[in-house]
Amino acid sequence: MTIDPVDLTARLVRCPSITPEEGGALQLLDRLLSEAGFRTVRVDRGGTPNLFARWGDGRNGRSFGFNGHTDVVPTGPREKWSVDPFGAEIIDGYLYGRGATDMKSGVAAFVAAAIDFVRETPPDGSVVITVTGDEEGGAEHGTVAILDWMDRQGERMDVCLVGEPTCPERLGDMMKIGRRGSLTAFFTATGVQGHSAYPHRAKNPLHALVALMGRLTETPLDAGTDHFDPSTLQITTIDAGNPATNVIPGSATATVNIRYNDLHSGESLTRWLDEHARAVTGATGVGIALRIHNSGESFLTPPGDLSDLIAGAVREETGLDPVLSTSGGTSDARFVKDHCPVVEFGLVGERMHAVDERVAVDHVHRLKAIYRRILTGYFA
Repeated sequence: MTIDPVDLTARLVRCPSITPEEGGALQLLDRLLSEAGFRTVRVDRGGTPNLFARWGDGRNGRSFGFNGHTDVVPTGPREKWSVDPFGAEIIDGYLYGRGATDMKSGVAAFVAAAIDFVRETPPDGSVVITVTGDEEGGAEHGTVAILDWMDRQGERMDVCLVGEPTCPERLGDMMKIGRRGSLTAFFTATGVQGHSAYPHRAKNPLHALVALMGRLTETPLDAGTDHFDPSTLQITTIDAGNPATNVIPGSATATVNIRYNDLHSGESLTRWLDEHARAVTGATGVGIALRIHNSGESFLTPPGDLSDLIAGAVREETGLDPVLSTSGGTSDARFVKDHCPVVEFGLVGERMHAVDERVAVDHVHRLKAIYRRILTGYFA
């Protein structure tokens, strides 16, 4: 009996697994994979639920891995939804619910494809499933914890496919062979508070921050590379928490987010930001402290056997040649790339995180078929 990926998607959507709650989603997958002959291990860490599953002994032959997550973002106001966000209703060919697109349908598709594949055509090798309950949150103890555990246990994936939504408009129009890095810089400027009518007696931290923001945004970081768009820097907030109109504040903060390509690293960008902050401090006398959070470095899986295999399976099922892209935000592929070559392919992401999130039922079936083709081609 084959696994229906739409039914499995619905069962997962009915699990209210808002980060960091497990909601029963990983328990469901654990039972299903165990019954299909996979060895399953819960790799929970730091309160984060994670699941590792392997079919095959892991010592002989090649190993193909899938990675995904079952946690979802909050629903937002329930009254804005036309349906129960955890009801998994199917209306006019769409399955509705939080996580329907991002990414319980992707997990359901690769789990269903993997189970049917090993039952019907047992491969000379291993199939690995890694699923975290903390991709939408801090991700500190999610896929990273699974990979750490795998290293300690001598477990491996030779290649991995992350099932995140990758297609902007049509199923099959895009796959991800890399991602930009993401760095957030937090600036705190400390001046001297004073009366706005007597600025010579104060040092205005906002003026220093405005000058710094101007320096950071006046010139593009780069013009892009062969596989990456130009890096971008966006100011996301400037704040002094000052309710008075006649007071120069004593301190103020600003935050910028940089999405960067392979011309940069977190280290090189940190040096660049610090140099500009020091220059503004020298010019204004306002001290500027810098704190950095780097969510992940940019990476690229060069086009080759893995991307060709996935593109061929997509072409056979959809008739489209997927664009090889590095666009978009971050994903857990930024962690997997340190373990093995990784590519991302999944559904159309238009409705992810939205009110009335939904996925086309037909697309879920077709995604399972694509994943099944990929497994067949890999172990051929």
